[in-house]
Amino acid sequence: MTHDDGYFGEEIAADYDASAATMFAPEAVTPAVDLLADLAGDGTVLEFGVGTGRIALPLARRGVPVHGIDMSRAMVDRLRAKPGADAVGTTIGDFATTRVGGDRSLVYLVFNTIDNLTTQDAQVACFENAAAHLRTSGRFVVEVGVPELRRLPAGQRVLPFGQSGTQWAFDVYDCATQAMSSNYITVDGGKGSVRSIPFRYVWPAELDLMARIAGMRLVERWAGWNREPFTHESTGHVSVWEKSAP
Repeated sequence: MTHDDGYFGEEIAADYDASAATMFAPEAVTPAVDLLADLAGDGTVLEFGVGTGRIALPLARRGVPVHGIDMSRAMVDRLRAKPGADAVGTTIGDFATTRVGGDRSLVYLVFNTIDNLTTQDAQVACFENAAAHLRTSGRFVVEVGVPELRRLPAGQRVLPFGQSGTQWAFDVYDCATQAMSSNYITVDGGKGSVRSIPFRYVWPAELDLMARIAGMRLVERWAGWNREPFTHESTGHVSVWEKSAP
């Protein structure tokens, strides 16, 4: 993620809230904000990949001091135009490496955004960056899906996940490198377009090892924001790591 705005430039930012409308619904936002506010306590909070403020803004309305880092100026511009944005500080930069001031009780990264870091080194750096912002016993929270390799047809690398009258969407997996991409083909009015976003999928145990490298340990893992048990069948997880004493 070295180019301006990453893969979330003006074209994506302009329609982001509408395209992800289900993730902005109260039933998606409220449990996340409840849990994060509980973990934050009376400390300050940092969001990696703050985007248009889906979580940061309602968290700030709870009275939690929030700062966000994001590479995309276009996404942050949408946040800054919303009511209550003055309560959320923002910094433009790569959340794997960008440092801001403060001694945080909580750093969090939601909605699969850890996968936007497309190398293992960058994902490890993200954990190290989180730890650098945390006080001792501070928490780092990541929400991410469990890789869906079991759903791949035998011998195949392509997994469709959406279709409408004009758009087809599918993921492509490389099991040798853990690289994947989400791909969108649109045909409208006789014209076609293709958009592809690269990711690196990551396993829960691999994330735990990254946390250990960064001086943190796993303290909780749930299947979702309502603290459902994480099991063999869980399709995602909310994991909480705690920064150890030096």
